[in-house]
This record gives sequence, C-alpha cells and structure tokens, in this order.
Amino acid sequence: LEILRTLGARGTCVCGEIVDVLPLAQATVSQHLKVLREAGLVRGSADGARQCYCLDDAALDAAAAAFAELFGALAPASCDN
Repeated sequence: LEILRTLGARGTCVCGEIVDVLPLAQATVSQHLKVLREAGLVRGSADGARQCYCLDDAALDAAAAAFAELFGALAPASCDN
C-alpha cells in the first residue's frame, strides 16, 4: 500500500526513490513492485539500467469499482461476544 501511496503522491514515474522512502530492503521493495506489476496496478519501464514505475490509472479505477461493489454488497453482522 505504501508503494501505491508513494507512486500516487509523485504523480509521475519513479525510479530508485521508492527504496529511499520505505523502511525495507531494496530486494523486498523490488519483490513488491513485481507483484504489483503482475497484478496490473503498476507499470514499469526501463530508464537505462534503472526501472521506473508509475500507477496504471485504468487498473486502479477498475479495482476501486470492484472494491466498492464488494463492500456495498456486504451486510453488517451482529456479533454478540
């Protein structure tokens, strides 16, 4: 989520700075970016030897609509513990 927030806040493609703003190892951030790319939420492109990342607006809109539909269909339950 923090990667998505960072990319959204920058509003442009981001290269190495993602690692600089997260308290995670570079390898961990790279793995999370790979998963986000595979999910279609993030796009990546090569800038020389570096990878640059940005959000895929259409995919995020579709995900937001799917979550809104899902959460709108959930009925609150009464839990008596």
